[in-house]
Amino acid sequence: MDDVTVLGGGIGGLACAIALAQRGARVRVLEQALSLREVGAGIQISPNGMTVLRALGLEPAFAALSTGNRAVELRQGHSGRRLIRMTMGDGFRFVHRADMITLLADGARAAGVLLETGQRVASVMLDPNPRLTFADGRVEDAGFLVGADGVRSVLRPVMNGPGAPFFTGQVAWRALIAAADPVPAEATVFVGPGRHLVRYPLAGRSVVNLVGVEERATWAADSWSAQDDPAHFRAAFSGFCDEVQRDLAQVDQVNIWGLFRHPVAAHWYQGHSALIGMRPTQHCHSWPKARIWR
Repeated sequence: MDDVTVLGGGIGGLACAIALAQRGARVRVLEQALSLREVGAGIQISPNGMTVLRALGLEPAFAALSTGNRAVELRQGHSGRRLIRMTMGDGFRFVHRADMITLLADGARAAGVLLETGQRVASVMLDPNPRLTFADGRVEDAGFLVGADGVRSVLRPVMNGPGAPFFTGQVAWRALIAAADPVPAEATVFVGPGRHLVRYPLAGRSVVNLVGVEERATWAADSWSAQDDPAHFRAAFSGFCDEVQRDLAQVDQVNIWGLFRHPVAAHWYQGHSALIGMRPTQHCHSWPKARIWR
């Protein structure tokens, strides 16, 4: 496995590229976006994620740009009353997704990985060996091919047959607000019927990350990061406690995602190709989650 092509320059694709390059492979990452953009907001890394960063030699750099998570506290949304508090051990940390991508991209370059942006792959052929057809008509051999390109993967349907991600019945707003006062280094989850709101600090950026999830019957926007009116975010949680209202009053820009999923893939590898990162739900927020919490 001398030459490896990784489709997708997200967290999974970059981490995979570093690991392979550190073991002697010549690796290139193909990302369809024109740059490794700042998409998303805060994420939480749990101990198994920290184990991966440690193995890649990135733990010290990651510790410098992230914040430790002391606890997760669930509260009743309307009253603010505490329901349960779970103390976190070592290895749970908060970080902005853009900072995580920058860390991994820098690590990939240091390992000798070639990062190519603006590379849109239109189709994949696996027989006899992986071959890529690009949107501009170019055709290239891929060596060993790793599909880390999410729910809209071009490799997944080649291995598993046609299929489109389906709407889960949930949407998620994401926003950042200024941390005017010191915010405890912990995650607070306000829960109510058909919705919940998560809050935690991103100390390195002096901001607080807000994620609100609401159940809905339909979702039409063809986007993972559509802009929404902050008034809609506030309206969805209008019955929640004063603490939530104070946070939402500060929101002046918010993105909204539909949460989509695939059935678990039946086939994860075939010949000189493999899928990674295809967890059942993409862009999903659930509690608790023993990996990267959104």
